[in-house]
Amino acid sequence: MCLQPLCLVTNCCQMNGCNTLLQYAFLYPRFSAYSVAMTETTHILIVDDDREIRDLLARFLGQHGYRVSVAADGREMHQLLDQNRIGLVVLDLMLPGDDGLTLCRNLRAKSDLPVIMLTAMGEETDRIVGLEMGADDYLAKPFNPRELLARIKAVLRRSKSLPHPTDDIERALFKFSGWSLDTATRELRSSEGVLTTLTGGEYALLVAFLKHPQHVLNRDQLLDMARGRDAIPFDRSIDVQISRLRHKIEEDPAEPTLIKTIRGGGYVFSTDVEIIERSLS
Repeated sequence: MCLQPLCLVTNCCQMNGCNTLLQYAFLYPRFSAYSVAMTETTHILIVDDDREIRDLLARFLGQHGYRVSVAADGREMHQLLDQNRIGLVVLDLMLPGDDGLTLCRNLRAKSDLPVIMLTAMGEETDRIVGLEMGADDYLAKPFNPRELLARIKAVLRRSKSLPHPTDDIERALFKFSGWSLDTATRELRSSEGVLTTLTGGEYALLVAFLKHPQHVLNRDQLLDMARGRDAIPFDRSIDVQISRLRHKIEEDPAEPTLIKTIRGGGYVFSTDVEIIERSLS
């Protein structure tokens, strides 16, 4: 039995007949009581075509107070999402049928459900693509299950700090470069009247920019405005959200003209914004 101090989730465990991918972590659940208090029985969905990894991660996370469901592919994932109130998805990149990137992109198009991507690929570009598709975080295999647990907690903290749509946001119509954003309905429309769907994070970030046009905003300021002060320091998710937002409102996301990057400074919304205030009645 493999009981190395950093027993990792790795393919070599299967090849060598080691059935203890996570068992070392099971022997030392010293943070379990704290974990149970923090998770509030969050329901996590693990999507991986490797049955052993699914079962062992389900057992490990279950011991730390989470409710866990497992799926082997996208079809099973969607069934479980329809039947349960899932709080976070741990999604493997390499899956039969629709791969993890496709599933993640589809999830992000219609919800803010947090997603952590698992990938066996070590190339930085593969990880960046996962984030661009909408993943909130990623973890390369092999990995220590405790690192996955820590990342789950971090992503859940960030997602819970997202402001409610009406929190500190005036009832107003913002107009900029042919676009219009109605904060009453949260509808973003192009100059042709085409409706563009925004996730909660994208919406909060866009409102922050629209309230402060022509001002350079650093990441900490954007975190405070769009996610609240409970966000984790040095959170890079702002960059991911900005990339997603650029793909929705920029003519050429590779050469943005609305949300510009200021080297060493942050970002600036570099167009004029008209604000038409609405009555609350």
